[in-house]
Amino acid sequence: MQEWKDKIFEHKHALIFVGGVAAALVGKKILESQTTKDYAARGMATVLNCKSELEESIQDIKDNAEDIHTDAKAAKKDSVCVDITAEEVEE
Repeated sequence: MQEWKDKIFEHKHALIFVGGVAAALVGKKILESQTTKDYAARGMATVLNCKSELEESIQDIKDNAEDIHTDAKAAKKDSVCVDITAEEVEE
């Protein structure tokens, strides 16, 4: 048994090469399977759905920020304006 192990380990590089080829063949079969394609399509659909929901959320945030900015400008404008007619009447 030990002699058999020694002979195998003498050709360690050849075994690594054969293992790499086997892994590549198995990987190719897995990537070409219909199940893998179905999972990839579902994953892509989920990503695109998340993207569209995120874009909607960002647009809502922008709209709210614009409304707040417009309200703040109006409030500042109201606070800066002085009623001159009321002051002139008092004099």
